Order: sequence, then structure tokens, then C-alpha cells
Amino acid sequence: MKMADKGLCGHSSAKEMVCIDTYRVLDSCRDKDCFEDVRVFLTCFGQEIIERTCAVRAKSAKVLWSYIDIDPVPFNRGFYQLTIKIFVKIVCEACVGPGNVQEFEGIAVVEKKVILFGSEGNVSVFKSEKGCSGFCPPADGRGKCKHTTNLPIAVLETVDPIILNSKVVEPRHNCCCCCTVDDIPEGVCCHVESCLSDDDNSNKLLVSLGFFSVVRIERPAQYLISAAEYCVPKKECVAPTEDDPCTLFKKMSFPIAEFCPPSIGGYVDKNDCGAGYSNSCGCDK
Repeated sequence: MKMADKGLCGHSSAKEMVCIDTYRVLDSCRDKDCFEDVRVFLTCFGQEIIERTCAVRAKSAKVLWSYIDIDPVPFNRGFYQLTIKIFVKIVCEACVGPGNVQEFEGIAVVEKKVILFGSEGNVSVFKSEKGCSGFCPPADGRGKCKHTTNLPIAVLETVDPIILNSKVVEPRHNCCCCCTVDDIPEGVCCHVESCLSDDDNSNKLLVSLGFFSVVRIERPAQYLISAAEYCVPKKECVAPTEDDPCTLFKKMSFPIAEFCPPSIGGYVDKNDCGAGYSNSCGCDK
């Protein structure tokens, strides 16, 4: 057992070896995907709008949910194919008359596939939950205990996509579509104001989306680490006073970085607007 340095939070604390249960990243990759001519499943209201006008543009895109399916790759032990579907809410606006702009919504779905190494596992994992008890268990064995197979865990990290293009096309135009309206989960559909239209004989709204993403495969693992006793922070919580909001405002640091646009060579240091960037952000020495 090793003693920690004195003065940690005002007192000495002994370190000890503890075992933790966490997830180990076995493989990962980053990607920059461009999905062209992805169909947007519009609400019935939005479908009526694009039937009357082609002056449409997409305003914003927000990732609502993602579904990840994982399958072993045949004849390649330890490798897995991830099929990832990303559901995106698209907010559009259309010009339906002189000076009359109307907003409407829709759902776009994109799909990508990745192959990563996830090693092998020979155990089934069961985890207890609240209400999971061995007393009078169900006859079919279906309780509230979590059960996971020996497959690894796939994780997707992504930001809201960039809308690169949008257009209205005729019904016979081929588009990138990996599902139908019936395949979109109810939890995703509830983010738009009304039901979605799946009329293939009407005009279609297509968008091109750019995604930045990171995909990784993890497995549960146990590690022995050196840990110190929890240290109570010295800093006290300060609540804003409603009686004197200006006093609280005066204590806030000036957001220098917000007034320093990034140069071609890189971004300005948020902590120091001056050093080396006097010409790009206009800070006076």
C-alpha cells in the first residue's frame, strides 16, 4: 500500500488497489460520410406544400436516434459488421406565395456499414435490476434481469449533420432510401407534428447530408487500479441572487474567445487572445 502525497484536500490520504468493472475499447474508427439524395419522409402538411411549389430549402437537421445492428463476419473470427441507421429530423421552409414562407418537417434515414474487430467472448452476462428476485420467478424465465449475449457492444458518436443540398424531384426520380415510413420507430415519428406521408406517386424532397462520426466496439473488462480516498471539494456552491443580478454579471469573465474569429491557420486560444494572434483578432497589447 502506497501513501499519497500530503496536502491532498488539506490532509493525507492512503491509496489502495481497487477492482473496477468498465468497458474496454477493442477497435474504433472515425468517418466523414456524405449521403446524397436522401429522401425526406414529410408530414402530410409538408407533402401538400411541395406539390404546390419547388422553392424549398432545408433549414436545420437534428439527429433523433440511431439503431445499430451487429453481426459476426463469416470466416473472420473476432470481426463484426455494424449496420447503423441514423434517423434525422429535417426542418424545411417553402415559399408558397409572395412574401409567404411556410415551415414544415420530415424525417430522413441514412444507413452505413462498418467492420471492426471485437474479439471473442464465451460467456453470457446477467445483471440484476430493481425488482429482479428469485422469489416466485415467472414460469417462462422472463424476469427483469438484464441479459446480454457474448456479442460486443457497438457505440456511435456523431454530431448533427450538415445540410449540403436540397431539392424537390418528380415521383419517378430514384433516391437513396433504406427504409419505408413503416420502418421508422414510433419514438422517432413523435418528434414531428403530424403523421408521415409515404406516397410514392407524389413529389419527393431530397437532401444531401454530411456526417462526422466515431464508431467503436467495446467489451466488459475488470481492471485493478490504484485509487485514493474521495476528497471533499473546498469550493463552496454559490447561488445567484435575484435581488442584485448586475453584481453577479460583473463577476463573470469577459468572453474574449467569442470576439476572436479563427484564422486560416487554426483557432485562437480561449484563454489568451493576444499571444501570436494580435493581427487576427484585433487585441491590443
